[in-house]
Amino acid sequence: MRRPQGELVFSPFTYARYINQTALAPDYTDAFGRTTQLHLREDVQLQKVTLNFLGWIADPRLRYQLYVWTSNTSQGLGAQVVVGGNLGWRFNEHFSLAAGIDSLPTTRSTNQTFPYWLRNDNRTIADEYFRGSYTSGIWAWGEITDKLYYRVMAGDNLSQLGVDAGQLAAGLNTVSGALWWMPTTGEYGLRSGFGDWEGHDKAATLFGVNFTRSREDAEEQPGQNAFENVQLRISDGTRIFQPGAFATDGQIRRATYEMLAMNGGVKYRGFSLDGEYYWRWLDDFKTVGDIPFDRFFDHGFQLQASAMPVHQTVQLYASGSKIFGEFGDPSDLALGLNWWPLSRQELKLNGQAIWLDRSPVGNNALPYPVGGDGWTFTTDAVLKF
Repeated sequence: MRRPQGELVFSPFTYARYINQTALAPDYTDAFGRTTQLHLREDVQLQKVTLNFLGWIADPRLRYQLYVWTSNTSQGLGAQVVVGGNLGWRFNEHFSLAAGIDSLPTTRSTNQTFPYWLRNDNRTIADEYFRGSYTSGIWAWGEITDKLYYRVMAGDNLSQLGVDAGQLAAGLNTVSGALWWMPTTGEYGLRSGFGDWEGHDKAATLFGVNFTRSREDAEEQPGQNAFENVQLRISDGTRIFQPGAFATDGQIRRATYEMLAMNGGVKYRGFSLDGEYYWRWLDDFKTVGDIPFDRFFDHGFQLQASAMPVHQTVQLYASGSKIFGEFGDPSDLALGLNWWPLSRQELKLNGQAIWLDRSPVGNNALPYPVGGDGWTFTTDAVLKF
């Protein structure tokens, strides 16, 4: 809707999912000998509903985005429904400024590429393990040249969903930034996402770097099953802030997270290949009791490839990752298909099989649980416009 006084765009996103985890191992044992029974699911859910309202008011430079965001697999949890948004001012193509709730640009998947992914609304386990999430803060973005872009954000913490203001440590304790370059065509498709929907006749290329630093507190961690949940974990899936995490009477109360990610990709005539490498440091611990470690370092990568045998209709993909950690080297591989039956973006059907080797991440909003080992399957019907 457009009037002289402003513009309002309504944009919903939702999908129904069938999930089958029953082929996974029924339990897992972490690096400290603790065995956990897994709740393996087979069900159908209207997984997510997002209602976006965005546009400008009074002056085209005064921008807004408001949204209602639900995760029905998290019913009963504090962050099942989020009402959020942001307000911004576009000074020019080189500089815009906004405040509110948004994703930290910690990796490529959190830098405004959603929902243009190969997997529908789920990431490789390496991306899930290393990334940050949504928080309140202030951010700026813009064009440095016609092929080079930036985004930088100062926020409250790595993930504020499910965390109230009384739990937050004082100060904007998280800083995250992204720089990306598209040297050949100056663009990389819809939101610089994954897969070559457009069918580029000239190879489109992208190179990016992300860096994030955050001082995290045990009190400001979100609930384990909050959607888009991020918990700081080591590579066997243990949450670093949980009491007795390291088989002692101690607990880490505060820690510093630093993460560097570098990515690159190419798209050409329906084919795409994208990769990302991550390095993460956790240190500067504030503890109570005995903790036998003073730092953790992990690194890992993801690779995603796709082909579109029927232009803007059928896409095949493979998507996998590996984590190299001090408490295990987990990995995953997904093989999937996307089908747009109307040859338009509004309706998509997705089916995939994911093989997991001791996943260190997971929750009810994801296709996999922490400790998942074996095969899990999903089928999604996705609507967005």
